[in-house]
Amino acid sequence: MAHLPVTILARQAYIQDELAASSATKTKIFEHCTDKIIKAVDLIITALNKKKKLLLCGNGGSAADAQHIATEFIIRMNPNIKRPGIPAIALTTDSSMLTAGANDLGYDNVFARATETLGVEGDVLIGISTSGRSESVNLALKAARLRKMSTIGFIGKEGGAMKDLCDVSIIVPSNDTQRIQEGHITIAHIICGLVEREIYG
Repeated sequence: MAHLPVTILARQAYIQDELAASSATKTKIFEHCTDKIIKAVDLIITALNKKKKLLLCGNGGSAADAQHIATEFIIRMNPNIKRPGIPAIALTTDSSMLTAGANDLGYDNVFARATETLGVEGDVLIGISTSGRSESVNLALKAARLRKMSTIGFIGKEGGAMKDLCDVSIIVPSNDTQRIQEGHITIAHIICGLVEREIYG
């Protein structure tokens, strides 16, 4: 099938529209989520001051975000702040654990199993889901509560069941999965930057 010619102007218009939509979502995040972001920062700082750690989980793009965020905490955000690593574990990185858990326990249980095994009282679990309906993440949040861990949710849309399973639910005000994912990583960078500055800056 022949492709219709695409003009440079059409491509530029698409790029401009996408960037405008992303910018508008981030403005809404400031308007609607600032208080929750500050609460998440306080919760994480409290845990770290007690020598606790962070666990993170999500599926698909949110799994990549979990790994990205854990790395920011372990390595650093601001190269001008010299600090030790902040203990953070993405539960999405161990393919043997994930596949064994999916095979033996059912995929919905893989993050819950890791949480109840690695998490201790006072740790923080950050669950990431664009819809709030990811059962594997929600079961991990339930497991975290049983372990007396603190819970933070990075969510979107209406928040799903997940919003009621978290001590702090940060719901990106959008129904567009791409915008929600962009919002999640921006929020994570802000949280990590504030934690880094306030503990070590």
